[in-house]
Amino acid sequence: MTRIGVLSDTHGLLDARILEHFANVNEIWHAGDIGSTEVLQRLREFKPTRAVYGNMDSGDVRYSLSEFYRFQVENVNVLMTHIGGYPGKYNPWLIPMFKKDTPQLFVCGHSHILKIQYDNTWHMLTMNPGAAGKQGWHTVQTLLRFVIDGDNIQDLEVIELERQ
Repeated sequence: MTRIGVLSDTHGLLDARILEHFANVNEIWHAGDIGSTEVLQRLREFKPTRAVYGNMDSGDVRYSLSEFYRFQVENVNVLMTHIGGYPGKYNPWLIPMFKKDTPQLFVCGHSHILKIQYDNTWHMLTMNPGAAGKQGWHTVQTLLRFVIDGDNIQDLEVIELERQ
């Protein structure tokens, strides 16, 4: 059983409450727009962290990360990118990747809109954790926590942090 914490769009801010909520996870996934190498380093020092760069990330963050990240956790194949879209509205460059090897879990950020949806066409779960930072129009910072147990994705929790 692997406990996962997912966030996106920190834009250079790593709210201390995030670390509190991720205290019991085994790993953290960041779906881009990290904002600084300092945020990435703090996450990596706290827990094993998988991340992709976002469209607002500067060269130093981009240099150390990829735009797309395919990996497996237990028996679940995952694809993570920053600008991904959602069922029926994916960015076109993803379709060839889905055709070649459809992930069971697709994680993206960018929109600052929390959205979790099963895609019946591609038979995969899509997750966008919303925005964990304060930059943007959103009024609540959001994160996700869940468990991967074998090939099951379960115990999904949405965490909302009031902007301070």
